[in-house]
Amino acid sequence: MRWVAAEIAEIVGGDVTRGDPHAAVERITQDSRKVDPEIPTLLVPLHAERDGHDFVAGSGATVALSDRPAPHLGIGRDLEPDMTVIEVHDTAIALRALASAGRLRLNGRPVVGITGSVGKTTTKDLLAAVLAADRPTHASHRSFNNEIGLPLTVLNAPDDTEALILEMGARGIGHIKDLCAVGRPTVGIVTAVGAAHTSEFGSVEGVAQAKGELVEALPAAAAGGTAVLSASQPLVAAMADRTDAEVVTFGDGGTVHATDVQLDDELVPRFTLQSPWGSGPVVLGARGVHLVDNALAAAAAALAIGVPLDTVVAGLAAPSLSPMRMSLVRSARGTRIIDDTYNANPMSTEAALRSLSALPVSGGGQRIAVLGVMAELGDVSATEHARIGSAAAAAGIRVIAVNAPDYLADVGEDSHALASDIPEALRLLANPATGSAIGPDDVLLIKGSRVAGLERVVELLVE
Repeated sequence: MRWVAAEIAEIVGGDVTRGDPHAAVERITQDSRKVDPEIPTLLVPLHAERDGHDFVAGSGATVALSDRPAPHLGIGRDLEPDMTVIEVHDTAIALRALASAGRLRLNGRPVVGITGSVGKTTTKDLLAAVLAADRPTHASHRSFNNEIGLPLTVLNAPDDTEALILEMGARGIGHIKDLCAVGRPTVGIVTAVGAAHTSEFGSVEGVAQAKGELVEALPAAAAGGTAVLSASQPLVAAMADRTDAEVVTFGDGGTVHATDVQLDDELVPRFTLQSPWGSGPVVLGARGVHLVDNALAAAAAALAIGVPLDTVVAGLAAPSLSPMRMSLVRSARGTRIIDDTYNANPMSTEAALRSLSALPVSGGGQRIAVLGVMAELGDVSATEHARIGSAAAAAGIRVIAVNAPDYLADVGEDSHALASDIPEALRLLANPATGSAIGPDDVLLIKGSRVAGLERVVELLVE
């Protein structure tokens, strides 16, 4: 979206205190490192672990918001002579106010909000592929799903955008309500509810209460509101009672569902998409049978806003997926590796283990799961880690738990192993219990929460 400094100042209640009030910008970022000198950019410095105001000078931004006087924008550097500065009371509040104004520019076009304990980003990526095949579409980058990422997604939508997709995360009651106040979705997808961030929510029921704020924010059916809900999850299906929007369900028992589901040796699902808008064969461009529900959610939303069925089928086959989510790579020794390192909770880890079990092995090959901690589970953390470790053992999967001993609480270390850090995990993989290094006959899952940093294991095995 294109904005002019004086226009921005009026919207956010600020004042142009330096530079040209007619300076125009075409891109907005909160990260001084992401300013492209070739694109006129508005920099919105925020107060976090480090104060973004310290990095305004020298950033190359055309315009900057600031809740400091202009002479104090940078450490040891002077502001560029032609930089325009808009002083505001609070830059975070100003960012949201500007995004709310940007959302008004999209009135009359579908805005899809997506939330859930698992599958938000993959569903967003699949829906973006489907809608982009039908109309100009803009979607959240990777997992830009919080009070910073969502406003930036709105503001960086190109002026010709005909559909906007907003991923919405939450770490407490009221967070999604606040995001909806900015993004004002007309379509809402709830993928699933499970034990994720229960340390913040207190219980799975608390998670459901928070995620349901999305459907509560939707317009009524008569005004074009549509809630897309999982039929197979009771806590999600029950959200139908919390909205006046039209309800479309997906998954087992849903109005949009899959039949004849098959999984090939590369974990690629094939199925027949069944819906009130017709049926068609899908070869999904994502791995793991558990991602079929994500595809169905994306299909339901797209069909509900008028995308033709054949376009939906084609889009599901060719998404551009965010990294570190169920990608299949090979190590330098030929071992097939499921890289699902972006994040982890009990639901997603169980699903990933099922995918590992579905990968064929030959020649006495092993199935090994390198698992990092599933963070932010609160009081159920030890129980859930032990349950996942037991489930892996029951499936014949050898577990290497990286700084996460609770996985081994009920199975011990006879056939499994505890690694104190990533280097030790790599040593255990190089000399597994069988006495030989992992090779092309073995299959490997690597998964953990972001704090575990297990993507480094993938990098070191592949390089």
